[in-house]
Amino acid sequence: MQRELSLDIFRGLTLAAMILVNTPGSWSSVYWPLLHAKWSGLTPTDLVFPFFLFIVGAAMFHSMSRLQKGEIPWLKIIKRTALLFLIGLMLNIYPFNESAENWRIMGVLQRIALCYFLAAILILTIANKKGLWICSGLMLLGYFALMLTEASPWALESNLARQVDLYLLGASHLYKGFGVAFDPEGLLSTLPATVTVIIGYLTSAMLAECHSSSDKIKRLLGYGVLALLAGVIWHQWMPINKPLWTSSYVLVTAGFAWLLLALIVFAHDMRGWHKSLEWAQIYGSNPLFIYVLSSLFATTMGQVLIFDVEGDNGEKVISAHRLGYEFLNQFLSAHNASLVFALLVVGMFYLLSLWLFKRKIFIKL
Repeated sequence: MQRELSLDIFRGLTLAAMILVNTPGSWSSVYWPLLHAKWSGLTPTDLVFPFFLFIVGAAMFHSMSRLQKGEIPWLKIIKRTALLFLIGLMLNIYPFNESAENWRIMGVLQRIALCYFLAAILILTIANKKGLWICSGLMLLGYFALMLTEASPWALESNLARQVDLYLLGASHLYKGFGVAFDPEGLLSTLPATVTVIIGYLTSAMLAECHSSSDKIKRLLGYGVLALLAGVIWHQWMPINKPLWTSSYVLVTAGFAWLLLALIVFAHDMRGWHKSLEWAQIYGSNPLFIYVLSSLFATTMGQVLIFDVEGDNGEKVISAHRLGYEFLNQFLSAHNASLVFALLVVGMFYLLSLWLFKRKIFIKL
């Protein structure tokens, strides 16, 4: 089956955006589109992770299409799930300076692992597109109903997703960035996040059936507009919220994914802008490996490479990350220095992706 190049380009754009928003020079000096919404709401940054899950599902379609009829590679699925989860856990605890009782268990790769596992089970057992659409709808409605069992279902401290994580994982193993123990990649919200993966799978299946670029664009635009409308309407009862991965959030982010894919198909297939988009295809050729490496790079620069620097008030301890930002801040404003730092990191990992691509090195996880 021929690869859909628009999906490869989509993957590269998403990976570049993920590195851009994850590695600013200073978190106190970031332009608002490169920050998540504080709670409910949506910024461009809130599209990045669902786009990544969307592309995981899109890739699953091609890998599963190569299976023999009736073949179910459970061992391969379990091994990949365990490997992704373990790598994610290692990224959480690196550089290994916290006691095990405070390790955060969940995270980005852990969510990808669990969503991949659940999506694989559903795809291989249901085995037809109509059934997967129905199952996805039921999962979104079911999550909505479950969340409504709490008196204040969309509040930070009282939502059901947090209560489940507190009970099963414990407060010390949850993310603390919201001021209380709450994990935006928690267990219960993995269910609607799995729908994002299935939508990616179904999108890949739909594109494989299309006979022309114009047909792809019409379908993608139609799906995108309908999903956006449905998500905005549902927002009245279930707010668009990334940390809770609400059902309305699933629909809105899927809508934007379909619209972006339509734009890519138009630019690449119909207008022939191959050279202009080739960099994104290259960037997305080793997505999980580059993501893991970029995460290790950010932590190493910020927490491992620490120097004693002579300052106005005597010596001070400063990280390599901070040194790089302060160097740029001599010539640029605080926000621009922070942005340029992030762009330099994106560029550095593009050069690595290019080097791997030219040597036909593709590292699979």
